[in-house]
Amino acid sequence: MELITAGWDLVIVDEAHRLGGSTDQVARHRLGQGLAEAALYVLLLSATPHQGKSDAFHRLMTVLDKEAFPDLESVSRERVMPYVIRTEKRKAVDADNKPLFKPRRTQLIAVSWEPRHHLQQSLYEAVTEYVREGYNQAIRDKKRHIGFLMILMQRLVVSSTRAIRFTLERRLEILKDGERQTSLRLEENSIGSDEFYDMDAEELLDELLISKVSALQNEALFVETLLEAARKCEEATPDAKAEALIEWIYQLQSDENDSELKVLLFTEFVQTQEMLKQFLGDRGITVVTLNGSMSMDERKRAQDAFCHRVRVLVSTDAGVEGLNLQFCHVVINYDMPWNPMRLEQRIGRVDRIGQTKIVRAINFVLEESVEFRVLEVLEKKLAVIFEEFGIDKTGDVLDSAAAGELFDELFTSAVLNPEGVDSAVEQGVERLRHEIIDVRNSSVLYGISDEPDLQAAERLRSHPLPHWLERMIVCYLNAHGGKATQKRTGWELTWPDGDISHRCVFSSRDAQNKPDTLLLNLENNRLRGLALNLPQIMTAQPIPCVSLSGLPPTISGFWALFEIRLQAGTHQKGGLIRIPLVRRRYIAVFLNEEGAVFMPTARHIWDSLQSEELKVLASMEPDQSIAIYNRLLLVCEDEGKELFDTLQQDHQSAIAREEERGAVVFSSRRRAIERTGLPEVRHYRTTHCDIEETGWRKELESARQIVPEIRPLLLMRIIKGGSQ
Repeated sequence: MELITAGWDLVIVDEAHRLGGSTDQVARHRLGQGLAEAALYVLLLSATPHQGKSDAFHRLMTVLDKEAFPDLESVSRERVMPYVIRTEKRKAVDADNKPLFKPRRTQLIAVSWEPRHHLQQSLYEAVTEYVREGYNQAIRDKKRHIGFLMILMQRLVVSSTRAIRFTLERRLEILKDGERQTSLRLEENSIGSDEFYDMDAEELLDELLISKVSALQNEALFVETLLEAARKCEEATPDAKAEALIEWIYQLQSDENDSELKVLLFTEFVQTQEMLKQFLGDRGITVVTLNGSMSMDERKRAQDAFCHRVRVLVSTDAGVEGLNLQFCHVVINYDMPWNPMRLEQRIGRVDRIGQTKIVRAINFVLEESVEFRVLEVLEKKLAVIFEEFGIDKTGDVLDSAAAGELFDELFTSAVLNPEGVDSAVEQGVERLRHEIIDVRNSSVLYGISDEPDLQAAERLRSHPLPHWLERMIVCYLNAHGGKATQKRTGWELTWPDGDISHRCVFSSRDAQNKPDTLLLNLENNRLRGLALNLPQIMTAQPIPCVSLSGLPPTISGFWALFEIRLQAGTHQKGGLIRIPLVRRRYIAVFLNEEGAVFMPTARHIWDSLQSEELKVLASMEPDQSIAIYNRLLLVCEDEGKELFDTLQQDHQSAIAREEERGAVVFSSRRRAIERTGLPEVRHYRTTHCDIEETGWRKELESARQIVPEIRPLLLMRIIKGGSQ
């Protein structure tokens, strides 16, 4: 099997597909031989398969091969490598060697508070002070979940006045309802778990606001004062970021020379989302929203509206996954998430295969804020990290619970101690660097990266398999009472049983260019059935005398194509081992009229057979055919020894891998059996495991016994100049 990758799109090509020839008999025979022994393959596509969660990754690998990965200990880089192909995003190219992903321009926009925004600035400073006092008190009282609520207040006041006002109202209602024991799902001993750091800001806020435990004495009075300030601020003037947003939309329209420019706008909170929808709508800009409370149908309608009618989509982080928005190339991050991988996921909605324009990412942050200072320093430090390790190689680290915790701690430290921002960022980045190094040394996926094989991809793109299938079907129908008529819209095929197939094509490229056509390939039952029922060449079968256009007129002699096979485990029936028991290679040989062997000429004739016209002129007599067959067979035995040695080496390597796999599997099973409580069950399972292992070892020993075989696929006499 051959794997070719372009970006995250993998194409699996069964070995049988590249074994055919230009004549129908050869194509059908060689395709059939491969299909008769074809296995079922499973292909899983994932952009982030690991994310620092070994148990989840183990479950993923068991889908591919349950026996090869029986437990967590069996998941190692060496064992995973044969199952995984990774291509870094920025290395992915198309068939013309052009990058699949467009360049990206990212800008950090510092939004300043103008004098008219003095109420908003005062509100920000007051909430920040409330957050500092409340967080420190919560930590002293060992109420860490209340500390998280305080930090969320900081993110809310940076997001929008409406978001902090709404949350303060909810908080005041809860505090006035009296202090009672929290029913929070994330209990104190589980704060910091993977579940916590996988939650987006809106989900976390819903969880934390359930708590009725106060962070400060007389906290209700603090909240009442802040709430009054928030209401006055909201009534006075639009938020500074909202005003900057509308100016940037107009500026981008001008830059892009597009009055209907589409913009994907991200915020962390639903209340900010609603504010933006109203703010932009009041100014004549069509808006649709997307958040985690919407059903799949509602999400689909929102995406369709954004594609066809609406200019701006405002989404929360709950709307990030699963969106394909290549028709838009501008992303504005109205709120900045603290983990940079969430930012990467947002921009990834438009930075996708199929994007035709340079992606623009505009990141808003309030200028005189702690968040701005952290992001300003962090951006420079992370740029060094990405240059050192590569963004694709750090993605699994950044997109993990550990990284989420690290960045939360970094921003929290900066909020509590704004004078120590530089030091906090420096320490955080150093922790991140050590984390990446640890992952590089221990991760089963880190470092697995494949360069796209451009030559192999081009061979696939121009592969003659569709042509072979087309010729096979046309010749079969003409020879068995059917009919094949080529029309402008495709083939019309009348099968021997009377069924008619209209608008048939054999190439996926033709299927894309001609809508409403029927693509016929080896997944079609009719074609697969024909390929599986192919005749064998017999020793006394008359050898055809042919002329082949495109060959030099001096070439004449005898040409043959042979299959060299390695057959192993001929007496094996159990199917316990996991290696192919038949391996094959193909060799073309050529004898001139004087009996000299010319292998380069044989390969040249084989290449010509795939594209040039062949005419059968006559057939050799049976006695002559037997003599020539025997001579060509001797040449094949001599010239094919190296190919058989390669097959043998591959088989021995496979046996070694199977032996290692089996040892891991049975060792793991025995460890699991030892943990069984009931002695009778343990004894039964141990006995059953012993029987299976004995059978497996017998099959493995049988597989070591190999039988070589040579099978003729096609023999012909090349006539010089087309005459005998």
